[in-house]
Amino acid sequence: RSSAKFVAPLGCLVSRQKHTLPDLPYDYGALEPHINAEIMQLHHSKHHATYVNNLNVTEEKYKEALAKGDVTTQVSLQPALRFNGGGHINHTIFWTNLSPDGGGEPKGELMEAIKRDFGSFANFKEKLTAVSVGVQGSGWGWLGYNKEQGRLQIAACANQDPLQGTTGLIPLLGIDVWEHAYYLQYKNVRPDYLKAIWNVINWENVSSRYAACKK
Repeated sequence: RSSAKFVAPLGCLVSRQKHTLPDLPYDYGALEPHINAEIMQLHHSKHHATYVNNLNVTEEKYKEALAKGDVTTQVSLQPALRFNGGGHINHTIFWTNLSPDGGGEPKGELMEAIKRDFGSFANFKEKLTAVSVGVQGSGWGWLGYNKEQGRLQIAACANQDPLQGTTGLIPLLGIDVWEHAYYLQYKNVRPDYLKAIWNVINWENVSSRYAACKK
């Protein structure tokens, strides 16, 4: 699902529907052995659900502050909007970026763009892995599209900062490197998790995102 679907309501707080937790397009155990069912269940039904719930609460408070013209409260709510809104946007992308039928390499225009901008798929994979490993504390590694320059770009975001809202890059592929995404299975060895996740990357989804943002 496009992140744009979830960005718009953040700025339209007067008349909006509450955010909801999206269903996964596969079972919790479908990504095993690379990501186990317990991690997926906790990650989706607990962590993502918490971001959704907190986002709805924060937006309600923001709506009230907006109606009262209470700028001080509006400003004080910005960090919670950023964190929980980003958490909802990021995870909604992340679930679709993964598939039990994933792995391998992309094809078509996306592969050509990767070769053009990174030299080879191997170089791209190495760079995105390195950026993701190097995130200090919690955050995300991303492949994004720079619309102004017409090229792919790798970036890291801290905590739940959303890629497009903080860098302007359109998100294509996000790798969650918060410990809750891997600790139960990989303990503190983040590189092992990152090595495994390439086996479940849904290149069809990433390619569709790339095609959509070029239009």
